[in-house]
Amino acid sequence: MLKDGKILIGRNSDGQDIYLLPQMSNRHGLVAGATGTGKTVTLKALAESFSEIGVPVFISDVKGDISGMAAAGSLSESIKSKLSKTGLNEDNFKPQGSPVTFWDIFGEKGIPLRTTISEMGPLLLSRIMDLNDLQSNLLSIAFRIADENDLLLVDTKDLKAVLNFISENSKAFSAEYGHMSKTSLAAILRAVVALEIAGGDKFFGEPALRIQDWFQTSMDGRGMIHVLNSQSLIGNGVLYSTFLLWLLSELFETLPEVGDLEKPRMVFFFDEAHLLFNGASKVLLEKIEQVVKLIRSKGVGIFFCTQSPRDIPDGVLAQLGNKFEHALHAYTPSEQKAVKAAAASFRENPAFDTYDTLLSLGIGEAIVSLLDEGGVPGMAERASILPPKCSLGSIDDSTLDAEVKKSQLFIKYHESFDPDSAYEFLMRRGLEEAAEAEKAEREAAEAKEQAKIAKEEAKLAEKAAKEKERSEKAAAKKKAAAAKSIGNSIFGTIGREVGKSVGSGFGKFGKTLGGNAGASLGRGILNTLFKL
Repeated sequence: MLKDGKILIGRNSDGQDIYLLPQMSNRHGLVAGATGTGKTVTLKALAESFSEIGVPVFISDVKGDISGMAAAGSLSESIKSKLSKTGLNEDNFKPQGSPVTFWDIFGEKGIPLRTTISEMGPLLLSRIMDLNDLQSNLLSIAFRIADENDLLLVDTKDLKAVLNFISENSKAFSAEYGHMSKTSLAAILRAVVALEIAGGDKFFGEPALRIQDWFQTSMDGRGMIHVLNSQSLIGNGVLYSTFLLWLLSELFETLPEVGDLEKPRMVFFFDEAHLLFNGASKVLLEKIEQVVKLIRSKGVGIFFCTQSPRDIPDGVLAQLGNKFEHALHAYTPSEQKAVKAAAASFRENPAFDTYDTLLSLGIGEAIVSLLDEGGVPGMAERASILPPKCSLGSIDDSTLDAEVKKSQLFIKYHESFDPDSAYEFLMRRGLEEAAEAEKAEREAAEAKEQAKIAKEEAKLAEKAAKEKERSEKAAAKKKAAAAKSIGNSIFGTIGREVGKSVGSGFGKFGKTLGGNAGASLGRGILNTLFKL
C-alpha cells in the first residue's frame, strides 16, 4: 500500500509506520520464515504495492494461491483485526485485484512461456540435464559448432540433430576441437530425450518470450504482475530454478545500465529460492552471485523467498538489503544455530532480543530491517505486516482461464510454430547428400553395366573373329584338299598313262637291258618322279 510516495509495510511494536523506500528496492531483499508464518501474504502485499507505483512484477506461484492477486479481497474479521494493528480501517483500505498476466511453461494454466535452446545456453542446459564436466564441455563445443555453421538452435530436435551431425563427423571436427567421444555425445543425446519427456518439447520453441513485453502497465498506470504457474514445474526443482535463473539472465542481458532510479524498473520474486542453489556447481554459483550483484544497476530488484536465510549462500545473502524474517522454528541444535545466525544478521535493537523474538512471532508478524535513504540497514523492528488488498486465496479454473485469454499477450504467444532451424537444415542437407550418393551410386552402376556390356560385346567380337578365322582356315584347308584331290586324280591319270607309256618304253628298254630287272628299275624311277 502506498503512503506519501513510499510503500507502507506495517507498524512496529511502538505504533510507528514502517516503509520500504522504492529507490532502495533494487538493493534486493529476503522474505523468510517457516511454513504457515505469512510469507505468501507478505509477497502479495509487496507485489501489489510495487504494481501501484507502476512497477512491473514477476512472481512464481508454487502453491497456486498467488493467482488470487487478480481478484479483490474481502474485509473479513481477521483482515479487520490486522488493519487495526497497522492503524488502518475500512475507510482507507479498499480491497481490489491487481492487473495480472498468467504464464505457464506447459501452457495449461497460463500463456505458454517459451525460450529457445540458444537463449538458454550451454551452462544452464548442462545444469538442467545434470551433465558432468566433460559432457558440459562437449555441449559448449556443440553450441560453438552450431554457431559457426549457422545452425539455429531453437528446440530440442535441433539440438539432437546437431549432436548427431557432430557424432557422424567427429573425425573432421577433432582437428580443431579435439577428440569428441561418440559415447559422451550419445549420453548428452539421451539427456536431451529425458528433457523432452520432462516437458522440454513444450518450453523450448517459438515464439520465445521477449522480455520487453513484461514492461507493461494497465490502463490505470499500474504495473503488470506476471505470475508463473509453477505447481507442475516445482516437481522438477532443477528445471524450476534454472528456468527462473534464465529469466534473471535475460533481464540482465537485455536491459541497459540505468544506475539508481526513483523506483525500480522491475521487481522479481523468486519463491522456493533454496532450489536455485541446491546442487549448483561452482561456476553456476559464481554466475548467480554475479547476476545478483550487477542486475541492480539495470534497475531490477530481486526478492528471494525461502524458509531460512541459511538456504542462501553468503555471497548472495550479503547483497540482500531489505529483510522480512517471519517466525522460525528451532527444535534441534542445527535449527537453533540457524536462528542465531538469522538473528545476528540484523542490526541489534536494544528494545528486544532478536533471537527470542524470531521464535515467538505470530502469523503475519516479522522482524523487519529496511534500507534508509543512504542505503544503511535499519535496526531490527518487530512489525505487524499490512495485508494485501487482493484475495488471500486462489481463483477457480474458469476465472483463471478467462484472465489468461483476455491478456493482449495471449494472441502473440498462444500458438507455437516451428521455424526453419538446425533440424530442417540438416535434414535438407542429409536428403541432398543422400540424393547425390544415390546419383553417384546409380551412375557407378550404369558405368559398371556399360563396362559389362562392352566386355561381353568384346568377347562376342573376339569369338566371332576366331570363328571366322577357323572357318577361313577350314575353307582354305578344304579347298586345298579338294585341289589336291583333283590334282591327284588328274595327275594320277596322267601319271598312269605316262607311266604306262614310259614304263612300256622302259620295259622294253629293260628287256633290252636284261628282262625283268630292267623293268623294276624303270618302275622305281617313275614312282619317285610322281612323288616329287
